[in-house]
Amino acid sequence: MDLLTVIGLVLGFGAIIGGQVLEGGSLHSIMQPTAAIIVVGGTVGAVLVNYSFSTFLLALKNARLAFFNHKADPKSTIKLISELAGIARKEGLLALESRVKRVEDPFLKKGLQLVVDGAEPKLTREILEIEIAYAEEYQNTSAKVFESAGGYSPTIGILGAVLGLIHVMENLADPSKLGSGIAVAFVATVYGVGTANLLWIPMAGKLKFKIREEAILKEMIIEGLIALSEGENPRRVEEKLAGFLRESDKKKQAKG
Repeated sequence: MDLLTVIGLVLGFGAIIGGQVLEGGSLHSIMQPTAAIIVVGGTVGAVLVNYSFSTFLLALKNARLAFFNHKADPKSTIKLISELAGIARKEGLLALESRVKRVEDPFLKKGLQLVVDGAEPKLTREILEIEIAYAEEYQNTSAKVFESAGGYSPTIGILGAVLGLIHVMENLADPSKLGSGIAVAFVATVYGVGTANLLWIPMAGKLKFKIREEAILKEMIIEGLIALSEGENPRRVEEKLAGFLRESDKKKQAKG
């Protein structure tokens, strides 16, 4: 689980609710189901108009990336590629054919099959780089869905506030209801701005970060497969791929 996402959400919403309580405000005054329906329903509706249904479903599926880390471990992938490079150097590329079925990563498996089938390194790189580019572009549309929600949400919140004020104006004959009515009207703005800046836009940023991380891992795999197909020394292959790691991971690997 990505603890920073959970901590960030709890801290962000907690700070706002806590500030309301510390100022002597009532939690009941900001708990307005009608305002929530207007903001959430309006935002989702606008997103559905803007994107295809398949893209919307992809966004819902990828939302988990904001809360969970990738299962893939770059260091274990480097170790595996280094081992495969050692086998290829000693026994030839065809010796890797029996290992292809045991590889779990679909991208690594596809690339390794290309190498075993005798594809030229240039062709292998082209095929895999095309897959990375379009996969990243496709996955980034899910982040754009949340970005759009972050753009629509404040505007829908203002719309909710205006609707609330219209309702207040209809009850001008009763001055005792004006104060509470105006306060309720502006809750929609709070919901709109709050969800945009604490939920939708940060989630889009986290998704982009995770998607880019996955693309970097695939780029590392490509370099490893090309080095493997060209018969490079396993130790040199490992050193080359270590350049893709974060500095903290490089230090851990060096100590290991």
